[in-house]
Amino acid sequence: MNIDLKKYILDVPNFPIHGIGFKDITPLLNNKDAFKTAINLMIKDFKDKGVTKVAGIDSRGFILSAPAAYALNAGFVPVRKKGKLPRSTYCEKFAYEYDEAHLEIHTDAFSPADKILLIDDVLATGGTAEAAVKLIKKSGAELIGISFLLEISFLKGIDKLDKNLIKTIIRY
Repeated sequence: MNIDLKKYILDVPNFPIHGIGFKDITPLLNNKDAFKTAINLMIKDFKDKGVTKVAGIDSRGFILSAPAAYALNAGFVPVRKKGKLPRSTYCEKFAYEYDEAHLEIHTDAFSPADKILLIDDVLATGGTAEAAVKLIKKSGAELIGISFLLEISFLKGIDKLDKNLIKTIIRY
């Protein structure tokens, strides 16, 4: 099925704060064909890579990574904002467009034998994804790819990551 996914992404000016242009993916999620196409494109290059777990970044990354994990017959690991996980965690601080925050994963989320696909909705400044990559590396697991629904290329977030691992479906 050939679907123009960009037509399902809405621009919302000045959200969540003045000066930020938010990319709203909810129309894409609401359309079964666009949603299915997006998930299939996000995992296409990783189907034969032996993915054992898919890590999804809080919060919209969860929406994309859980069905991706299901489609890949892999486990799902949430990469959460600080204080949301109930047991021992690894933690990484990061900066993004308008603030600083922390991401965490459980210390037992991955084993060194795991092959991880990291998924998030948007690659903007790269701080969030960079922190998630550091968490995966702390666990000793192998990161085999990072898949984004969309990239805001002028923010150059890709420069903080290994370009050889990245798959992006839509670019702005």
